[in-house]
Amino acid sequence: MEKTYWGIDMGGTKIEGVVLVREPEFKILERIRVPTEQSMGYDHVIGQFKKLVDILVEKIGHRPKHIGVGTPGIIDTDTKLIKNSNTQCIIGKPMNIDLEKALNCKVTMANDANCFAIAEALLGVVPDIVKNPEVVFGVIMGTGVGSGVVVNGRVIQGKHGIGGEWGHNRLDETGDICYCGQTACVETFISGPSLERFYMKLTGVKMSLKDIYDLYLKDDPNAILVIDRLIHYFGKAVATVVNIIDPEIIVIGGGVGNLDVIYERGPAEVLKHLFNNELKTKFVKPKLGDSAGVIGAALL
Repeated sequence: MEKTYWGIDMGGTKIEGVVLVREPEFKILERIRVPTEQSMGYDHVIGQFKKLVDILVEKIGHRPKHIGVGTPGIIDTDTKLIKNSNTQCIIGKPMNIDLEKALNCKVTMANDANCFAIAEALLGVVPDIVKNPEVVFGVIMGTGVGSGVVVNGRVIQGKHGIGGEWGHNRLDETGDICYCGQTACVETFISGPSLERFYMKLTGVKMSLKDIYDLYLKDDPNAILVIDRLIHYFGKAVATVVNIIDPEIIVIGGGVGNLDVIYERGPAEVLKHLFNNELKTKFVKPKLGDSAGVIGAALL
């Protein structure tokens, strides 16, 4: 029987499960979703995980011994409790332990951005471009800014479980207060909502990032200010990462990562702030789309 890999990706509105095989070739056997229903409380959410796995077991025909789980949060390495999650009902809970009891198998958990990074590094766009890279940096620039670091095929979790939390480095004194309680985080400058807020501050008009970008392509002066600001702070923020971990490739997901200007102008802006006279790091869009998180969870 082919070796199967089981993964679950938890979001604020849905919990998605996948069963895949990697040999003789990568293939998804099953992929299903159930609602998270976090408003019904933590115990109910754990029950939704069990419901999802039971459905997958019925479809696949056997029960897993090990499941990888991606979460919108981090497991504290000392307390083993969830922290830094925008899914409020799981904060402060021993979710890893509770899931192992509910699912009757070993559970390995990681932040959803780490799952994105490992998926693209092992099965996504990275193998198409760089063979066996030492360091891959995966970024999700969307509603928030998350990231993960993969070194020699393994996610870097770190002492505090916050390895790769680039979006919450302090970037500039002029930044806004972040939901994390700090001021001027990277996320407050280059996330989708932060760019939309800046456009509204300039014009008094509420507009989606997609529509702002369309105006930028038509040389609208206010939209140009928004995109120029994005590129400026993207360059400063990414240069810090390159100076520290020097990745061979950076994969950029999320809605902001869909903007071609990131790839057209971003690398040159990074170089302005780099401790080197050239930039060889490749900047690429992801390959796995919205499957990356759950595939990455399976690879844990």
